[in-house]
Amino acid sequence: MTTKDDVSADTSPEALERLKENMSRVEGISKRLVQVMSSKPRHSGSLDKPNQALFARAANAYWSEMMLNPARLMEQQVEYWGKTVLNFAEAQKMMLNRDIEEDSSKDRRFKNPLWESNPYFHYVKQQYLTNAQAVSQAVDEIEDLGSLDKQRLTYFADQIVQMMAPTNFLATNPDALEKAISTEGQSLIDGLENLVADLEANNGELVVRLADEGAFEVGKNIATTPGEVVFRNRMLELIQYAPTTETVHETPIVLFPPWINKFYVMDLKEQNSLVKWITDQGFTLFVVSWVNPDATYADVGMETYVEEGYLTAIDTVKKICGVKQVNAVGYCIAGTTLSLTLALLKKRGDTSVKSATFFTTLTDFSDQGEFTPFLQNDFVNGIEEQVGEDGILKSWIMARTFSFLRSNDLIYGPAIRSYMMGEAPPAFDLLYWNGDGTNLPGKMAVEYLRGLCQENRFATEGFELCGERLHVSDVTVPLMAITCENDHIARWKDCYHGVQQMGSRSKSFVVSQSGHIAGIINPPTRNKYGHYLNKDLKADADNWLEEASFHEGSWWPMWGDWLKKRAGKQVDARTPGNAGFAPLEPAPGHYVTAKSNGSAEVAEAAEG
Repeated sequence: MTTKDDVSADTSPEALERLKENMSRVEGISKRLVQVMSSKPRHSGSLDKPNQALFARAANAYWSEMMLNPARLMEQQVEYWGKTVLNFAEAQKMMLNRDIEEDSSKDRRFKNPLWESNPYFHYVKQQYLTNAQAVSQAVDEIEDLGSLDKQRLTYFADQIVQMMAPTNFLATNPDALEKAISTEGQSLIDGLENLVADLEANNGELVVRLADEGAFEVGKNIATTPGEVVFRNRMLELIQYAPTTETVHETPIVLFPPWINKFYVMDLKEQNSLVKWITDQGFTLFVVSWVNPDATYADVGMETYVEEGYLTAIDTVKKICGVKQVNAVGYCIAGTTLSLTLALLKKRGDTSVKSATFFTTLTDFSDQGEFTPFLQNDFVNGIEEQVGEDGILKSWIMARTFSFLRSNDLIYGPAIRSYMMGEAPPAFDLLYWNGDGTNLPGKMAVEYLRGLCQENRFATEGFELCGERLHVSDVTVPLMAITCENDHIARWKDCYHGVQQMGSRSKSFVVSQSGHIAGIINPPTRNKYGHYLNKDLKADADNWLEEASFHEGSWWPMWGDWLKKRAGKQVDARTPGNAGFAPLEPAPGHYVTAKSNGSAEVAEAAEG
């Protein structure tokens, strides 16, 4: 590696010859790149950008204001010109070896000292930051634009600014240039190989690999808690985990993970496995492993998930354990659907669920938060058009949407390391899980986006399901809701609004530190993130948090104590299955390892 004061390296004839040889290899890789891009399947253009009408409205509002107040336009331009000239003057000053003020920016993209010491890189960085500020200011000062359009315009303008960062381009990335020279071009060859491999793995769609996929194998070094698949249908495999205590609580737990991802985020390794921790506390635990659907699931909707998923799983657990009730847990979208299921059971007079726990669960979508840009008609229409062709909402579409909410961390940063630096992705189990996505049935995806996210029917006029009109107030079982302080997917305040509307007499609400995953997968042994508690759920969200008590460490033990009060007497530990439900195969089962199950494969597995 070279020093950070210049980009010097071995410039001997031999080194230059090796550099030329490496660069000549680019042609072969480029042919593969062209081939994979040319075979990329077509998808709806609405999935890639907002409707042009948004930008037309923004431009009209901007120029209307400027015509009424031209002085503002001149003020903005003069300020921009002034900063640009100063950036150039600073670069000239550096060329004359004169000191300049050190930049106090904490932006991690500009850690390399060359951004400060080299006139070229310093000028590029300062001009980029000036441009970014000008774009942000221009958007911020548009007044004659609706709040929704303003929010969307701000988001997309920010995405353009992030995309145009100088670190995203080889010629203006000192780290990548240094490594290219010090490795005689090998880093660029490796980077192109990584790029083509990612494109080939995703049929021409660019999905940046975040983790070394060869470092993990589900059932071998992740998702290894002992258990058995004791039931299977076309929608799910039901896993019953082996007991680790001589006796267990009579009332079993059935846990429903989101079908947007795979369940084993709760069983990555022994040290942070929520699955293992629950069994160690003396509970009989069942976990649903959802099928990864293909186009044959196109007509599967929310009703099927409730009837063939939730209700079937609950009924099966009751039969296996010989009990009348279960304690149910739902995570994210599975928590939302658990709420719908509980409302349906209430309408039917069915008391099969004794208590419910919700992890990062939204039931009131009146504020769409950071997902607002993606939940407007132009995008949802594009999704509806795409699933009409494919039968499913493909996993890469969801993955890309979530990634763009944190684009520097989940797209540009990893892409720079992989494609420009030629580095292999890290062996990180959580990132491996994050990249192991699942498809969504077309009908279900549209019902969820239209009826729940856009129209918010569950919290307003009611959501029609299984012949009933369901409302969030129909949820009346004792419940605990776990939310996360920095969750950008299911913001805790929005979760709180939904819980406030539930009809349960016994409600507990928790705000864990950290985000959507780390705030939930927070084992007591780490003593890393604390949590907030407040029994008063009548106050607004801000006052709830202000008056809440803070507790060091994981919320798991507190939740365990809450469950034990609702889990009945001690009985002999249950081995997985019984005479009517013989184990089909060891955990983690078949569905979790399938990238996309075809109907024949699913039928064969269900019969087997």
